[in-house]
Amino acid sequence: MPFELFVASRYLFARRKQAFIYVISLMSILGVALGVGALVIVLGVYNGLTTDMRDKILGANAHGIVMSHLPGAFARKPDLAERICAVPGVTGATPFIYTEVMLSTPGGVKGVVLRGIDPATAPKVLSILQSLRTGSVDGLKTSGTPGIIIGEELARRLNLVLGSRVNLLSPSGQRSSTGYSPRIRPFEIAGIFKTGMFEYDSSLAFVTLAAARDVLGLGEDFLTGMEITVSDVFRADETADRLSSEIGAPFYVRTWMDMNANLFAALKLEKIGMFILLAMVVLIGSFSIVATLVMLVMEKTRDIAVMMSMGATQAMIRRIFMLQGAIIGLVGTLLGYALGLSVGWLLKKYQFIKLPENVYTLDHLPIIITTSDVLIIGAAAMLLCFLATLYPSRQASRLKPAEALRYE
Repeated sequence: MPFELFVASRYLFARRKQAFIYVISLMSILGVALGVGALVIVLGVYNGLTTDMRDKILGANAHGIVMSHLPGAFARKPDLAERICAVPGVTGATPFIYTEVMLSTPGGVKGVVLRGIDPATAPKVLSILQSLRTGSVDGLKTSGTPGIIIGEELARRLNLVLGSRVNLLSPSGQRSSTGYSPRIRPFEIAGIFKTGMFEYDSSLAFVTLAAARDVLGLGEDFLTGMEITVSDVFRADETADRLSSEIGAPFYVRTWMDMNANLFAALKLEKIGMFILLAMVVLIGSFSIVATLVMLVMEKTRDIAVMMSMGATQAMIRRIFMLQGAIIGLVGTLLGYALGLSVGWLLKKYQFIKLPENVYTLDHLPIIITTSDVLIIGAAAMLLCFLATLYPSRQASRLKPAEALRYE
């Protein structure tokens, strides 16, 4: 064992007359442990909430969309879906129509975002259609009254259930002898979904492409765009670049990152803010380390002078007290890891913290602890603890043996 480490461990763990220093050392360790544990838990909960929100957004929306600057461009490219799926990284594609209409029922009227989809390919791209609360996507393909899939909040607001009849009113209207009048088409509730996000559950509806064209009075080949899925959602921008090069003008590609950039930028900023705020707890623990080492230097003045008179250099004395602070930081960080990871495991396994479903997007507190976050937290805690040792170790190394032993 190196000389500096041996002396540092003896000073920390050997019995001393000054029990008060023991208490301060213990408080320093607990301060670092609580700060590290709190950071692990809070950032884990943040990751869980962010991941849940991202999954819900990607469940109701595709990973990317292919649009066109020119109307009717999709009708002139009947093989576009096959070309899109042939691009490396693209795992699926489905056409869609996007518009806004009025949904009318005996219970009231509500504006909804209407999306025309292909029931055969849409469930492979939109995971929301794979797990409906009631009904199925196959209910859209009826020979009689066309079907419509709506969100749970919209169904609750208008008192709708599976099989209920509704009317869709298109603002584009149709021309008659008396002028323009709204285009009205009857639909039957074929399914109800729930994402947990109010804006989707209260204002989103799905019908077939043919039904959407009929409501809007559009031609048989009209499409708003193509929705796509990619193999790696975090590298969707790279896949989008390859896809743009392949299909060329007048088409362009937008990814889920582009369409939700402001939201996820705000969430990332919040994560940084929470990290800095909770790092203050570790900083408080590091201040205790300063007090501990200063008092230890005062107590061990004679010992320091004896070691220096026997040949110990200033660098060796400095390293002794720096190692003491590092040991306090290491023990506190490990205890914090044990606390944070244990509480995180309990939260994930037993889900004993429940959330009101009508307020949040899920019914329990999610937690996802990543290795990168754990390593960054540990590195930040050790850095703060190391910086706290600089002043006391410097003061200890500057002691003069003759002056320290003058009155001994």
